[in-house]
Amino acid sequence: MGLLGTMMEHPEEVYPMLKLKMAAARIEKQIPPEEHWAFAYSMLGRVSRSFALVIQQLGPQLRNAVCVFYLVLRALDTVEDDTSVATESKVPILEAFHRHLYDLKWSFSCGTKDYKLLMDKFQLVQIAFLELDKDYQEAIDEITRRMGAGMAKFIQKEVETVDDYDEYCHYVAGLVGLGLSKLFYVAKLEDLASDSLSNSMGLFLQKTNIIRDYLEDINEIPKSRMFWPREIWSKYADKLEDFKYEQNFEKSVQCLNDMVTNALIHVEDCLQYMKLLKNEAIFRFCAIPQVMAIGTLALCYNNVNVFKGVVKMRRGLTARVIAETNTMGDVYGAFYEFSSILESKIDDNDPNASLTRKRVEAIKKSCKSSGLITRRRKYLNETSKYNSILMMLVLLMIPILLALLFVNK
Repeated sequence: MGLLGTMMEHPEEVYPMLKLKMAAARIEKQIPPEEHWAFAYSMLGRVSRSFALVIQQLGPQLRNAVCVFYLVLRALDTVEDDTSVATESKVPILEAFHRHLYDLKWSFSCGTKDYKLLMDKFQLVQIAFLELDKDYQEAIDEITRRMGAGMAKFIQKEVETVDDYDEYCHYVAGLVGLGLSKLFYVAKLEDLASDSLSNSMGLFLQKTNIIRDYLEDINEIPKSRMFWPREIWSKYADKLEDFKYEQNFEKSVQCLNDMVTNALIHVEDCLQYMKLLKNEAIFRFCAIPQVMAIGTLALCYNNVNVFKGVVKMRRGLTARVIAETNTMGDVYGAFYEFSSILESKIDDNDPNASLTRKRVEAIKKSCKSSGLITRRRKYLNETSKYNSILMMLVLLMIPILLALLFVNK
């Protein structure tokens, strides 16, 4: 939509967008001078701009450990995702990847674009890894070992059942949750969270990505790799690729809604995990992606555009989430509202309508019973009168905000 379009349609998002841009400019200035750390942080911004912003919530030592953890797992994921690499070559690399972290002579070129650069210069990530405290290294090594083994298993196995789906998501994302919980504990900033709650944090994010990325994944060249479980999609089509064809869109959306309903089962665990966090920086680091996930599911639910192109939250709303997710009350409020948006889209004729409604109502009940929701309609469309007034204020503030932006560059 662009800045001008955002100003007209969502003027309340202009300031958060400019604030986010200023934060991004500050991050570029803060990249460490050492070659390996400069590469790590610049690469983080290239492979995940949103994560590069969220990670800035953390203190320097923990931030370095999480940065390396993310890049190691992103490299592992690059090996798994490269469908041009033969299975017989890929499996032993995945299984031994944790050992390669200590071998500066090891290299393996794969992936495309920024991911190829990450692999080609992975030695710099290894050097950063070897500079971390031993407790951080051990935590990263352990999760990398377990994830590599799990990825190798599913390279050779299809996701048939919902149990398979949960197991795959555990290996590629639930373990990330366990690893982050261990890093927070090693940093002496949090108690060690339970494996089940940590796992749910990862599964909720991963299932959201799998749902949102249907079209990109099914069209991947040279060969698609899909993780929608046959147990779900086979109720609506003979082949998973059938969903991308217009004549099947009614069944496509029904399957999509089934997948979203499955993902919602993890929300209450996620809320419990975040509720137990004590460190403010770690809380924001964990909470922002979770709010983004429930927002994305609300957008994807009952939305045929998932099968036509990319469906994601607009930049201005993302900026608002980052700016306004500061307390557990903010989280409860966001989950309540995005769940309400999703609920408003439920079609009584959908095969899973009653189950979807039941899960949404459970989420809303958890949020409401917390007693921490202080205001409503944060992310819902505002009245045109409100937007008109806010638009005038934004127009008055734009010159000041732009001046601040250039001063901070």
